[in-house]
Amino acid sequence: MSLHSLMTKLSLQQLEVDPRVRVRRKGHPDPDGRVVVYWMQRAQRAIDNPALDLAINAGNTLHQPVVVFLSPVPFYPHGNLRHYQFLFDGFPELESTLKKRRVSLVFQQHPNHRLVPFCETIKASLVVGDENPLREPRRWRNIIANELHVPFWTVDADVIVPSRLLHKEQYAARTIRPRLNKQLQYFLSVQPEPIARITWRRPKTLSSLKPSSVIPDNFPISRSVEPVLSARGGTTAGLTTLRRFLKDRLSHYETGRNHPERAATSELSPFLHFGHLGPRMIASAILNANEAPQSDRDAVLEQLIVRRELAINFVFYNQDYDRLASCEPWALHTLNEHRNDPRDPEYTAKQLENAETHDPLWNAAQRQMVTTGWMHGYLRMYWAKKILHWSCSPEDAFEIAVQLNDRYELDGRDPNGYAGVAWAIGGKHDRAWGPERPIFGKIRYMSHKSTSRKFDSSLYVKHWQTVSPIP
Repeated sequence: MSLHSLMTKLSLQQLEVDPRVRVRRKGHPDPDGRVVVYWMQRAQRAIDNPALDLAINAGNTLHQPVVVFLSPVPFYPHGNLRHYQFLFDGFPELESTLKKRRVSLVFQQHPNHRLVPFCETIKASLVVGDENPLREPRRWRNIIANELHVPFWTVDADVIVPSRLLHKEQYAARTIRPRLNKQLQYFLSVQPEPIARITWRRPKTLSSLKPSSVIPDNFPISRSVEPVLSARGGTTAGLTTLRRFLKDRLSHYETGRNHPERAATSELSPFLHFGHLGPRMIASAILNANEAPQSDRDAVLEQLIVRRELAINFVFYNQDYDRLASCEPWALHTLNEHRNDPRDPEYTAKQLENAETHDPLWNAAQRQMVTTGWMHGYLRMYWAKKILHWSCSPEDAFEIAVQLNDRYELDGRDPNGYAGVAWAIGGKHDRAWGPERPIFGKIRYMSHKSTSRKFDSSLYVKHWQTVSPIP
């Protein structure tokens, strides 16, 4: 082995052992390969993207260009036009921002969305992808790892502390918080973003579509839910939302965040879900917002890091995450003991979807979600708990809550959503509470009366009571 080959090998090994990296297919880069491919899926951004950084560093080590393969996957479970439009909104700016880092973009659409044939066509030497703890992306990665003939690495780019470093499912925020805090300083450090040294010339025989926010009529997705016209996706829109939060809302976040009638939350969750913004960039912005009180900054970081990564840890280690079976034995036991308690009233899934309950606060929250693709976090807890109260079984309640959340929320189909439902209905990341109540047993209880004491519910209800529940 020549000195050059040895140095290349050692440099790649240094990249490979990064805690964010998981080697899904081992081996040495193809000696006949000509390009490093980054399969962009979860982290759909050209800034603050550890997966893209790794691909560029690997390309520079191999003296090869980097190509981003971007292809929206149809038929995603519970995905519909609302979600895909927000996703597509971010596509046009990707090409120009990647160019600044001398990285090429190939954009394909169904049915030309297969990664492996693409890699074979352009002679990939190494493939980098995104980690994602959800069931369907896990299945895709397993298929890709089996079909590729070159090394395949995935990068945990949408958490701050890599999920696998926590080793097991955490019981609650109090158990994960110290484990995260021990490693935050290292993973929060923002490194200079590398620039590719070699640019790629796309072969004339290889087609690439112009990235567009327009979804083709023949793109095979559910069109059952209309897009939210006032909500636009993409990194630029995400950065605008972040700047607005820092300027107008951060300084009163701690006291205002549990008031759904106020505009006090960040509203960044859709951008995090679609990977248009990364958590590290947001955390850095919060930490550097020195004009805001420390208590407000701490409250944001608690939600962004501790609570969000607790949810990701739950989905990462618990493959029943979207079912009641994911919850703790004590919770399953108490719910089972009260399984036959009378429900009065008892609502069907359709009645709930249409906001046809006797509870004006719940109906208002449901209307907000259906109309805007977003529901205030405090009301999400109340919303899910009342579904348990009004459903014929805890299993049905869990299923209905997941389906409604995934169908209408822009940030649906996300670890935060599954963990939230599991907390509300199955006591996940919580403890047994007393007194024991009908239906709920020892699951934490929330009522309209107690919830309304926390904020001006009448103002919230007044705003949303006239909104049609189904667009």
